[in-house]
Amino acid sequence: MRIVLLGPPGGGKGTQAAILKQHWQIPHVSTGELLRAACRDKTPLGQKVQAVMDAGELVSDDLMLDLLEQRFADDDVDNGFILDGYPRNLAQADALDKLLSRIGQPLDAALLIEVDEQNILDRIEQRAREEGRSDDTAEVVRNRLQVYAEHTAPVADHYAADGRLIRVLGEGEIDTITQRILAAIRAADWMQ
Repeated sequence: MRIVLLGPPGGGKGTQAAILKQHWQIPHVSTGELLRAACRDKTPLGQKVQAVMDAGELVSDDLMLDLLEQRFADDDVDNGFILDGYPRNLAQADALDKLLSRIGQPLDAALLIEVDEQNILDRIEQRAREEGRSDDTAEVVRNRLQVYAEHTAPVADHYAADGRLIRVLGEGEIDTITQRILAAIRAADWMQ
């Protein structure tokens, strides 16, 4: 099973990815962790990433795709993966589809975890208190939600256009959301 997780910041993607990883016994591929690991391990790609980040620039789509292709070549993704943090826009979604097709691992589904803005603000406020994250202020979160609405939300339409989008309400208890996800995937005809 090869799935991309979509949803707003603070929507629970990371939490659900950790649970689904255990349930399906497939890796959670987080682009943020890929970038950090490449820099930490000082791989050739990691050195390029570090230079870009040190210059205060965003990692290019090409460089991110190279990191993803390298990760998808690992044996542990033979039975699938849960991709989190990518794609963030339509160009990246198209590029990811091409990469996965070229390496013979086409995406099965995009799972959109839908959460309303107030619920997200409440979650982020709680996370900021518990984890002391400085990037979890209401102003920063509202900005991230605006960027998400403009650039990332349309990615769901990309996957809906060819019938690969699964929508799940991401509000309520964590276990309840997980059960909604599993039920929605079981109900998807093409996932049988």
